[in-house]
Amino acid sequence: MAHDISLITTIAAAFGFALILGIIAERLKTPALVGYLVAGILIGPATPGFVADMSTASQLSEIGVMLLMFGVGLHFSIDDLLSVKRIAVPGAVVQMSLATALGIGIGLWWGWELGPALIFGLSLSCASTVVLLKALESRGVLHTMNGRIAVGWLVVEDLATVLILVLLPPLAGVLGGTAVAEASGPLWQAIGKTLLEVAAFIALMLIVGRRALPWLLWQVARTGSRELFTLAVISAAISIAYLAAQLFSVSFALGAFFAGTVMRNSEFSHRAAEESLPLRDAFSVLFFVAVGMLFDPAILLEHPWQVVAVVAIIVIGKSLAALALVIALRYPLNTALTVAASLAQIGEFSFILAGLGLTLGLFSNDGMSLVLAGALISIAINPFVFALVEPLRAWVLRHSATARQLENRDDPYAQLPVSTERKYLEGQVVLVGYGRVGQRIASSMKSRGIPYVVVEQNREQVESLRRQDCAAVSGNAADPAVLIQAHIAHAAMLVVAMPDAIHIRQMVDCARTLNPTIEIVLRTHSEDESELLRKEGIGTVFFGEEELAAGMSRHILQRFAPLAAG
Repeated sequence: MAHDISLITTIAAAFGFALILGIIAERLKTPALVGYLVAGILIGPATPGFVADMSTASQLSEIGVMLLMFGVGLHFSIDDLLSVKRIAVPGAVVQMSLATALGIGIGLWWGWELGPALIFGLSLSCASTVVLLKALESRGVLHTMNGRIAVGWLVVEDLATVLILVLLPPLAGVLGGTAVAEASGPLWQAIGKTLLEVAAFIALMLIVGRRALPWLLWQVARTGSRELFTLAVISAAISIAYLAAQLFSVSFALGAFFAGTVMRNSEFSHRAAEESLPLRDAFSVLFFVAVGMLFDPAILLEHPWQVVAVVAIIVIGKSLAALALVIALRYPLNTALTVAASLAQIGEFSFILAGLGLTLGLFSNDGMSLVLAGALISIAINPFVFALVEPLRAWVLRHSATARQLENRDDPYAQLPVSTERKYLEGQVVLVGYGRVGQRIASSMKSRGIPYVVVEQNREQVESLRRQDCAAVSGNAADPAVLIQAHIAHAAMLVVAMPDAIHIRQMVDCARTLNPTIEIVLRTHSEDESELLRKEGIGTVFFGEEELAAGMSRHILQRFAPLAAG
């Protein structure tokens, strides 16, 4: 009996080649991601030998994008997105506009018509959220302030791109396209319909989904079946993404993202993230392999200078635009460089835009090849761009007086107001981090009348605290200037309520230098790290699982104390 095994052969070839070339890439001290891309080229139609099924690989990569964006949503709440809206929304809009203008300009210079040049510019303007997440996770900065800004920026870009995808068909006729839908109505109707559909989906997820998904996970968890729980998580992610695309014209990626943000409200969100992690990792590999399969190496020989120009726009043009925007919005140089590195690549939405352009007769195959070449090269070098962030920052600060001035310029939230009461300047607690743990500590101190000063990187959070008449300073506590502004020299205690293993020692050294008698209280996520910190005698260290066990033990002992006494 004959069987169609194209799916099996595609998966086997993709995983097999990705594994071998990923290992080789790691041995050569390059990111494994480069190996995955090369694996895609080898099993793609542009190279001799085995050719995998392109359609199957593309669909598998879509699943990878869904699962990855779902995982982002599990860790990135709506509150996180709103907390960075002041930089993410204007930054994304202006940066996309500038990148599109660069693409249009170079397209017209090459002799293209306005329509193809516009599609080209739009394709170069939107970065890949998948690539960004891989880069941020590998460096452990996904959940930092810089990570939240970068992810929020790209989520806004994704929302804008969805709107563009819907508006292109009715505009195709004006731009010179040939494959325009006959029943396309007026432009204002298309815009209105799109906005209503996206708004309806978000409202449905926030109103109905916020209650339904946590309830579903609770019911499944009650069965005690781990496989059913995993199935519930995966089916929720993929099903919601599919329904979002079919019913509300929202992309698979955004549909899965909002499913994750809603499921985050469940007490099982941490477990859901753990259960979906293996599949997310596996299918994200297929995404990069699928990108490699689309690439035709011949473009590098036929149009080398055009490829160089495309890569320059993506890696240099977009990055410089983002860098200038972030600095103009009065954010630190480190944040500006991180966002700039985040945008120095293109990915899945670029392929979708270019593909739609081909369908509408607005784009050529050569243009598509240039977009793919730019995507492949920018994705491959993006890890190296990220690796340059810190060395570049140090070099710029060392050689540029202007950069040092920008780094140290006046920030209305970088120091306490002159009107701050004296109780917050002497004998106070300096609380670093105002996340979930920091908020609970602050609430306890406030109820007991203990004065404290909050040090937080999120300027919007600091602004909110100031409105509540709470003493707060904006900045990174690893910077001595920030702790000085929090009056650490006269403080009674430094409480680090965020698990920042990299900068803890910098904070402690600075605090001890300025105030040798200060008491240090630290938080860690790692048992090994907690043991090392205790051996070094840095301060009182609290390890999450250890404190949980201690709390449960106290409850048990109190419960059985009467029996023991009897």
